[in-house]
Amino acid sequence: MTQTGLVQVSYGAQGVVELENGERLNCHYRRSVGRPYCGDRVEIEWADQQTAVVKRILPRDNVFVRADARQRKQTIAANLDQALIVIAARPAPSRDLVERYLVAVHSLGIRPVIVLNKAELLPDNGSGDDPLGHMEDYLQLGYEVLLTSCKTAPGIGALNSVLENRTSILVGQSGVGKSSLVNSLLPDLELQTGSLSRVTGKGTHTTTTTIMYSLPYEGRLIDSPGVWEYGLWQMKQEELAEGFVEFRPLLGQCKFNDCRHDQEPHCAIRAAVESGSLRPWRHQSYIRLLHQSS
Repeated sequence: MTQTGLVQVSYGAQGVVELENGERLNCHYRRSVGRPYCGDRVEIEWADQQTAVVKRILPRDNVFVRADARQRKQTIAANLDQALIVIAARPAPSRDLVERYLVAVHSLGIRPVIVLNKAELLPDNGSGDDPLGHMEDYLQLGYEVLLTSCKTAPGIGALNSVLENRTSILVGQSGVGKSSLVNSLLPDLELQTGSLSRVTGKGTHTTTTTIMYSLPYEGRLIDSPGVWEYGLWQMKQEELAEGFVEFRPLLGQCKFNDCRHDQEPHCAIRAAVESGSLRPWRHQSYIRLLHQSS
């Protein structure tokens, strides 16, 4: 009998699949099927009375990837609704970090949400000082920016409605409080990881493994240590430009079809920057990413 389920954790040639009735099974992967990722929807069948195997990986809505050491795509998870990009005043984001995440998430067809964590480290309201830079610009560009703290007000309440009924992944550089957010969002974190470990019989290493958790309300949260330090894969120039949402209305309006929006004459993007209708710092970030991917 064939059943459908959701991959909660995947490692090597097997993983844990949650069936529609909530039962969790340790399932083996057939070479002919391929390797499912965390978040994949799969069909399973029984090879014998004790061994469940993945029969088929169902079509994916999308995948979340990062670049490996050779700038090739490395899949982390599948079938996401949104990526929560976690940043903080300390440690401050490295240059272009948020832009790398935004470009990647847009190209993968996933909704980005910027989470400004450690609100207790921000200056008092009304100081006019933005220690991270450009938060107001992101808001004006249409991005959702949430303020959170695991220690003081405003807490993490702003995340609840954003995470509800969605499958989300938390990404962000080391030190921004991602683990604290996971612990706050999942009061039963140890119970869930313990349950997964009992299914596999091998233990689950949460510091190195991508795992899907169930939120207290309807929703799923994927935690992946593999996306703490994030680099872009070898990306086409057109795909990179599309990742800057304010560029999109001007794409195709340059004199030359192969315009890279760098030093080329009669470039619609550069003209918009010079006229003040596009933010110079965003164009400068685009240029840096363009040269990195060349």
